[in-house]
Amino acid sequence: MAEASRWHRGGTPKPNLHYSKEVEIRTTLQELALYFIFLINLCILTFGMVNPHMYYLNKVMSSLFLDTSAPGDERTNFKSIRSITDFWKFMEGPLLEGLYWDAWYTNKTLYDLKNSSRIYYENILLGVPRVRQLKVRNNTCKVYSSLQSLMDECYDRYTSKNEDLADFGLQVETEWKYTPPDSTSPWHWGFVGVYRNGGFIFTLSKSKSETKNKFIDLQLNSWITRGTRVIFIDFSLYNANVNLFCIIRLVAEFPATGGIITSWQFYSVKLLRYVSYYDYIIASCEITFCIFLIVFTTQEGQKIREFKSAYFKSVWNWLELLLLVVNLLKNTDQYSDFYFLAYWHTYYNNIIAVTIFFAWIKIFKFISFNKTMSQLSSTLSRCIKDIVGFAIMFFIIFFAYAQLGFLVFGSQVDDFSTFQNAIFAQFRIVLGDFNFAGIQQANRILGPIYFITFIFFVFFVLLNMFLAIINDTYSEVKADYSIGRRPDFELGKMIKKSYNNALEKLRLKKPEEDEDKKNEKSGDLVERARREGFDENEIQSAKQMKKWKERLEKKYYSAEIQDDYQPVTQQEFRELFLYAVELEKELHYVSLKLNRVMRKISTLPA
Repeated sequence: MAEASRWHRGGTPKPNLHYSKEVEIRTTLQELALYFIFLINLCILTFGMVNPHMYYLNKVMSSLFLDTSAPGDERTNFKSIRSITDFWKFMEGPLLEGLYWDAWYTNKTLYDLKNSSRIYYENILLGVPRVRQLKVRNNTCKVYSSLQSLMDECYDRYTSKNEDLADFGLQVETEWKYTPPDSTSPWHWGFVGVYRNGGFIFTLSKSKSETKNKFIDLQLNSWITRGTRVIFIDFSLYNANVNLFCIIRLVAEFPATGGIITSWQFYSVKLLRYVSYYDYIIASCEITFCIFLIVFTTQEGQKIREFKSAYFKSVWNWLELLLLVVNLLKNTDQYSDFYFLAYWHTYYNNIIAVTIFFAWIKIFKFISFNKTMSQLSSTLSRCIKDIVGFAIMFFIIFFAYAQLGFLVFGSQVDDFSTFQNAIFAQFRIVLGDFNFAGIQQANRILGPIYFITFIFFVFFVLLNMFLAIINDTYSEVKADYSIGRRPDFELGKMIKKSYNNALEKLRLKKPEEDEDKKNEKSGDLVERARREGFDENEIQSAKQMKKWKERLEKKYYSAEIQDDYQPVTQQEFRELFLYAVELEKELHYVSLKLNRVMRKISTLPA
């Protein structure tokens, strides 16, 4: 009789649930087929949004605006800017030359300009670029009393509280007047601060000469001050050949320590989604995806309503909920600013990437029929407690070394400049990527001691302990599987049974006796043997003999075995030997019974 409590196909226990195996097979196979259709549709939808030209467009634009040097100064490009003088050289040189293309290389007019520029002759500049700076107020920090005679001004790092909102300079054009930020605009996360929108903004002209005069005027009137903390250069391009927009942001941060730190963002996105016939195929996949999303949401809602709190005890149910959540987050807001469009489009792509990742991970739920996968999941579930205990010990030592590295080398080695960098630097050391020369130069004594002891304790001791935990547990699982233990739910057997049933219905294979009926007959024979007085040892011995006999007969006396010689393995010889020993015991037992009967017959009167 079936158990009163069985695992539901979604992985959640349902009390008092009786179901037919045929229904379970059919339902599980239908769910597997449906999920594969969903996964294929999701892959087409995901990879259809990615264009290999995105990388090349980003590469070409970054090479133009980041690596091009200023005229007469081959060492000055955007990456190498370190002072305000270098910044203005870049603005009047590489930036100006890169933005305004008005003639072919033979100095002939290539096209009708119509007040627009075509970078590399193929990428049209959309609108005009924008330059924006954020400043901080004076006296936002305190100067030590003994040094106030030497310095009466103090400009702290950028925060929204320290931001300077007052007009300055000529106070005529927008670049001298403060523009409030848009509350819906995303903040920019830089190297030394997080910056909001707004600030002192001006747009470039469509004329190259006018823009150059603007730069000269700003430089002469000291548009960049001691309070300047960041300058953003934003512009957008469109390439009709590959139907891609490239949104570019160049960032120059002015930290409180002095100097300039540069960074950049290049977003190549496909904002015009439906242009070619292939795009309409992607649109059909999007509609199909929405249908799947509604169906899966309804199914999970029914499961939650049916199983209630027991639903959340299964890992697979949590994964399904996570898939639904990341799918429902994929709605973007439309903004007129191309940078905001690119920002939300990138956010959308990130959600898509997470979705496709978990969608592939969910396949593990359906491949429990594979012996290796089943052993892997059993190994991880058994050793989870040992791994948690090991992880606590590992991260105590790991974080202790990270703090040591940050405090000792943080002021001189870039990999240890922050505590977060120190953590990732140690992970790279474990993988073999390290800068030993920099560590040794920072501290000749503690540097080698730190490195050697970290490699010894973390790499040679702790990691090998982790592998030993996994290896020992895996050996135990394999030993359990070798003596016949199997997971209760194996999809492989169900698929094989469905395949055999299909062949039997098509009369391509003779019907086999159902396993349940065999077990039922075996149970009846056992009960009959108990009633006739056989003890449990005799019954278990007979059952073992029957199993060996069936296995050996199937293996050595099958009609498919040919007459050619087949070498006998050590395992086969062991099985045959044990089978012969059991036969000898049975023959000896029968012989004793016969002798007893003969003695009783001989004592009977004639």
